[in-house]
Amino acid sequence: MDVWEELDLDVAYETQTALLRHMEQDGDAVVGVKLGLTSPAKQKRMGISTPLTAWLTDAMTLQDGEALSLDGLIHPRVEPEIVFVMGERLEGPGVTAGQALAAVRTVHAGLEVIDSRFADFHFTLPDVVADNASAARFMVSDRGVDPRSVDLAAEACRISLNGVVAETGTGADVQGHPAEALALAVNSLGKRGLALEAGWIILTGGITDAVPFGPGDLVHVEFANLGALTMRSTGSTGSGRLD
Repeated sequence: MDVWEELDLDVAYETQTALLRHMEQDGDAVVGVKLGLTSPAKQKRMGISTPLTAWLTDAMTLQDGEALSLDGLIHPRVEPEIVFVMGERLEGPGVTAGQALAAVRTVHAGLEVIDSRFADFHFTLPDVVADNASAARFMVSDRGVDPRSVDLAAEACRISLNGVVAETGTGADVQGHPAEALALAVNSLGKRGLALEAGWIILTGGITDAVPFGPGDLVHVEFANLGALTMRSTGSTGSGRLD
């Protein structure tokens, strides 16, 4: 893909908003926000040290155990996430991690499928922001728990591909604590006059590096206290657009 070297972060977020408006015109509805590049593993691999925010819509949702059709995707990868569901509206800037966590209703196991228009996921920070942080699909466990009942920094998880453990990590791999990522999201949105709404789903960022997968692969994400999720892929990749 050709890149616009003069693209800065402000214009990238404006582009992201324009992309969201296009999705809404197609009938999609916003259901939450995702964070990207919140873990050292992801930052190191991507060569980018600044987390970012992007939008989730209902068209991206998958149910536990649901098969993911790869038709229309390019080169997807999957990562485990700790997911918050907001209990009340929260607006920044100036929100602390403790204040952010107090606004959460439940915390869940989650996984996110990312995909990118950029070959091998090679991009700059403005590039990936404009591309809605590579958001493709996501899955959240039905069962939620009180976030104050679990040590989220110590919450361990592993992601397996076809029965083989591919990556492991803990909640501390996300900004030291997932609530720090949540505060980062609300404060970043607040600077743009936006807020997190009650009922929204918040993906706090991949705990591990993202795992490539392909047709027929079985992905299993398991957390110590938050539960587990399973996804099998069908169809074939490469039919999406890679410029």
